Amino acid sequence: MEKENKIEGIKEYSAFFKSVVDQDRCAVVICNLQHEIIYMNPAAVSRYGKRGGAKLIGQSLLDCHGEESGKRIKQIVGWFAESKEHNMIYTFHNEKENKDVYMVALRDDTGRLIGYYEKHEYRDPEKIKQYEFIE
Repeated sequence: MEKENKIEGIKEYSAFFKSVVDQDRCAVVICNLQHEIIYMNPAAVSRYGKRGGAKLIGQSLLDCHGEESGKRIKQIVGWFAESKEHNMIYTFHNEKENKDVYMVALRDDTGRLIGYYEKHEYRDPEKIKQYEFIE
């Protein structure tokens, strides 16, 4: 019975975690260790619409990058695998969009590396007024 309750709890929480990612205004593309795109939030589907949008799910992320970027992605994933302490690395600043970009390790409850995603942090101040309800 305890195992069933734990499984139900995980299912319940997974809906919350998915909702957090889905509400993010930044593109979130999650990959497994074989570099396959396993999930794209709505912002990512929209952002990469000209490249196929949701049809990219199941495809290799490496096919979306040049040879040098692919080598760098593999290098970073190797670094993530070296230590449970290796969890995030700064990759570049996009001047046009005024954002910093990071690769982030994804780990299971035991700390085992299971995948990665790219994290975008915009540097422009928010233009919405505090507590402004938006329709």
